[in-house]
Amino acid sequence: MATPTDENSAEFQRGWDAALLAARYWHEGKAKQAIIQSRRTRFPKALEREAEVHRHSAEMMMTLSPDDV
Repeated sequence: MATPTDENSAEFQRGWDAALLAARYWHEGKAKQAIIQSRRTRFPKALEREAEVHRHSAEMMMTLSPDDV
């Protein structure tokens, strides 16, 4: 079981930052993918909304802290 001092250790913080960065890149990639798909379809609105959700999620990733989970 982790103690409160272990939760905020340097190693934990590096892992937390890496996980957030990976999730942010994933959301950014999905947003780009949805925009490209929206340009190739006759009904782009749903894909444009999906891209906006992914963009917003990518922006919100960096506001999370370990205390949020």
